[in-house]
Amino acid sequence: MSIETEIDGWVGVVKGCPETGAVATRVRTTRMEDIHAFTEMTGDRNPVHYDEALARRTPFGKLIVQGGVTTGILNACVAEDLPGPGTVFLNTNLNFRKAVGVGETITGRVEIVSRRTDKPICVLNVSVTDGAGDICVEGTATTYTMPLK
Repeated sequence: MSIETEIDGWVGVVKGCPETGAVATRVRTTRMEDIHAFTEMTGDRNPVHYDEALARRTPFGKLIVQGGVTTGILNACVAEDLPGPGTVFLNTNLNFRKAVGVGETITGRVEIVSRRTDKPICVLNVSVTDGAGDICVEGTATTYTMPLK
């Protein structure tokens, strides 16, 4: 007869193993400074982010922030809140549904769909909504949380 021991892959993880169904949200308002910072990091100088007259003539009808600015709130959700410090993305599958303009308040939301117990890996549903509650980005993500203790 063999005795199996269950491995706890969440030992040393700051916030421990999250429960399936747990949710975290973060709210922030986009700013022109976000566009400038993202451009500095990436070189993305698309005129729809900078040329207000041109942007008004596009289907968006306004200046919009880069997609990376919009989804950046999800990074904060997983790294700070759920699963928490030490968490990085292994995979994301994101669908962009609606552009986000400068000065719009967005809410990032992550929900634990499943998690392994032998390894600190989670599958999440993720979304970003605007102030009207419209979905701007939705999808799934897989995360890995490193022990930091």
